[in-house]
Amino acid sequence: VMMIKDLYMKMTRFIFDVDGTLTPSRQKMDPKFKHFFLKFMEKNKVWLVTGSDYAKTKEQLGADITENVVTCYNCSGSETRHKGKVVNASSWTLPDEARSWLDMQLILSEFKLRTGNHIEERRGCINYSIVGRNATFKERNTYIEYDKVSKERSNLAKSFNYVFGRESLGLHAAIGGDTGLDIYPIGKDKSQILDDFNDDDDIHFFGDKMDMSGNDYPLSSKNKNGTNHHVKNWQETFKILKKY
Repeated sequence: VMMIKDLYMKMTRFIFDVDGTLTPSRQKMDPKFKHFFLKFMEKNKVWLVTGSDYAKTKEQLGADITENVVTCYNCSGSETRHKGKVVNASSWTLPDEARSWLDMQLILSEFKLRTGNHIEERRGCINYSIVGRNATFKERNTYIEYDKVSKERSNLAKSFNYVFGRESLGLHAAIGGDTGLDIYPIGKDKSQILDDFNDDDDIHFFGDKMDMSGNDYPLSSKNKNGTNHHVKNWQETFKILKKY
């Protein structure tokens, strides 16, 4: 007689970061990969989790993906959408003390190009960028090359967390995307979405920022019973998914 445990199968869940994992940073999804991914979604349960807001995610992936995944988590999970509709959203705002500290770093940075929109307000978090969110791709690439050598973002994150990680403010900064930092209350990182999953779910998480200073690290570090795919770019994600 077949035992109940023999009938039990773990539920496989696929969770994807967006920038650097499904798309080039801040760019649209490759058409060939998108065609494949839509077919993949027909056979598998898919979730999205990104530091970006929903408008950018929809622009990059298209509504045919964002409205048909199981859940689209934006702002590192501080905004939750089903079928494009908001079902949960944080009301957190950046404290003035932290804002003043970030403004000072704009003055102190040795990278002098400024394009505006350096503190972008999002649901439950902000994105901070020395070069600014208004930068062109050429300007962004200039900063990317500078950051590779100077490790500015990594150093800024460490300094910010030293100053504001104390209990009274409880904030955390992590590298997100190619030019910015994601800043949010401690615990309100991408790992918060795991509250919506079962402990025995077989979670396959794909992300490009799983090092300790990256915004994919909190989720990957808590996904102990699943599989974490630390990819270099969307091409590597595409290659791995073809094996499923």
